Amino acid sequence: MSDPSFEGGCGCRYIRYRLKSRPLFVHCCHCRWCQRESGTAFALNALIEADRVEHLGAEPELVDTPSASGIGQKIARCPKCRIAIWSNYGGFTAARFVRVGTLDNPDGFPPDIHIFTTSKQPWVVLAPDAKVVPEYYDYKQYWPAESIERRRIMRDKAGGAG
Repeated sequence: MSDPSFEGGCGCRYIRYRLKSRPLFVHCCHCRWCQRESGTAFALNALIEADRVEHLGAEPELVDTPSASGIGQKIARCPKCRIAIWSNYGGFTAARFVRVGTLDNPDGFPPDIHIFTTSKQPWVVLAPDAKVVPEYYDYKQYWPAESIERRRIMRDKAGGAG
């Protein structure tokens, strides 16, 4: 039986999903692009292998969206309520950046790292023990060994991309 705390979906419940494991890593991104796209101070994304996201309801609509990198991203949205469920960045579909707020129990997925904090809103106060980097980071420095191995397997399956 699956852990119900790993389930989530959109606001109207047309889209439902289950994470088959804990994510590789959770990013709290404070870049201006995420601020604009989310309409708030940051985006909280759980990075997980696409094959570990099980669809329980309808399929989301994939919307091509520009990104600050110029590579773009596909945002999976509910075709009814338009809630963003996850993103695939730069055409790499083997990983999903699941919006933590779409989980039924988002409290179980706090950020592992805060990225692009040079553009963090000044009123956002980070915990003194939080992992914080000014821009992006080298995953080998911050990820646990199990996540690094899962990433390697995911990239191998995808032909080394991503």
